[in-house]
Amino acid sequence: MRIACILDPLPKLKAYKDSSIAMLREAARRGHTVYAIMRDDLLASGAAIRARATRLELFADNDAWYAERESAEFRLAEFDAVLMRQDPPFDFEYITATWLLERAVAQGARIFNDPRALRDHSEKVSILEFPDLIPPTLVARSADALNAFVDEYADCVLKPLDGMGGARIFRVRADDPNRNVIVETLTDSGAETIMAQRFLPEIALGDKRISIIDGEPVPYSLARIPKAGETRGNLAAGGRGVAQLLSARDREIANALGPQLASRGLLLVGIDVIGDYLTEINVTSPTCFVEIADQTGFDVAARFIDALEARLAA
Repeated sequence: MRIACILDPLPKLKAYKDSSIAMLREAARRGHTVYAIMRDDLLASGAAIRARATRLELFADNDAWYAERESAEFRLAEFDAVLMRQDPPFDFEYITATWLLERAVAQGARIFNDPRALRDHSEKVSILEFPDLIPPTLVARSADALNAFVDEYADCVLKPLDGMGGARIFRVRADDPNRNVIVETLTDSGAETIMAQRFLPEIALGDKRISIIDGEPVPYSLARIPKAGETRGNLAAGGRGVAQLLSARDREIANALGPQLASRGLLLVGIDVIGDYLTEINVTSPTCFVEIADQTGFDVAARFIDALEARLAA
């Protein structure tokens, strides 16, 4: 099969930990031909959705992990599968890409995750569909509403709706002398909507990333444990990743979400769980495959390619 992956620029990817590279390596190991597409190469030419794609030869060396071979323009429908693995920010350009990819689906392209589902599932706001599983949460841009929430719960986390990697996430207590300026900064003085959640002290034990592949949870999570003096577990913010078996509550949460999300075309989802609570549903480019495989021997990339092949054969 020919599998194309829409990626960030290849020189910026870190092969020693990148889940997209793990997917492509596994696909190539099985004899599939793999291609890279940059998002800025997507275009609508007449009725067809096309992109320049470069065939990749992949290597085990994490410093020199690929070689670019021939490059040509293809209709996306010419590939057996297209993986949308572009990182956020989920900005207007990302939305435009989902519009183009949705037209490609109408022309017969098989795209994972489904572009309409990507557009419809805010990685932060989509948790509101599952109110029994989440901590006290407010989505608002009103400073009065946000301050009232902080007053009610005393210790909270405030974060933008379009970020990743722990960027611009603040822990704010009711007596924090900087809380007004934090609210003003995050909301751009009331122009942007943000999320507030009650602070969960269980973050000290890790912000657990649980991968759900075609509705089924991977048996291990990666608990991202904050470094000393931090409240963010994100690996990009210096957190330490520790693989661990799912708890009964982890499975309960994953099983409540998994089948619904898979039915919407979300082949791969990465949910975040702190303590007993769901805090995010990541659908754009879920990660942590490599860390789990390195620490447990469970090959998450192989499980993903199994699911992709099954979807394509169905």
